[in-house]
Amino acid sequence: MPQDLLTDEEGNARCGWCGPDAVYIRYHDEEWGVPVRDDLRLFEKICLEGFQCGLSWITILKRREAFRECFAGFDPHRLAKFTPSDVERLMIDARIIRNRAKMEAAIQNARTMRALLDDGESLAELLWQFAPEKQRVYRRLDQVPAITDESTKMSRVLKKSGWKFVGPTTCYALMQASGMVNDHLVGCHRHPLIQSM
Repeated sequence: MPQDLLTDEEGNARCGWCGPDAVYIRYHDEEWGVPVRDDLRLFEKICLEGFQCGLSWITILKRREAFRECFAGFDPHRLAKFTPSDVERLMIDARIIRNRAKMEAAIQNARTMRALLDDGESLAELLWQFAPEKQRVYRRLDQVPAITDESTKMSRVLKKSGWKFVGPTTCYALMQASGMVNDHLVGCHRHPLIQSM
């Protein structure tokens, strides 16, 4: 188990899960927990969280640019047109996670997203309805849940709408990453900044 908080040479304390890795630190300090209400950015996050299932987030983060290149910039209209031959092409690309079920899920999710947008609906509105009214506060990493009632409800609604690889744990990771919850620990230099957004 990582330390709850790590303090760098400049005296900044941050959530211990990011460790000393520069890529992880930058993600923690600049992205994680920042509220995202843009439909296309949220769609990318859903796709990447799906690829993360069973893996560490740093594995995905270090391949994110390759994922963007391979998956048409996560443009749902372009990605929805991918065919089985596109999947075969992606299955031999060593820069990304070569998991057929996850690739097919991303394409299916693009089709679901395209239908949502074509109906004039918003992914942000759909997802943000599950943000808890009262934010929970954590002081230790072992207090932070992997699943909540809200993430379970979000998962249920998404699955019913045709989304894939959106279980309750994946949905909670999405909620953390996109600022629906502020799971920066108390004492982390990002906690008060995110709280004020």
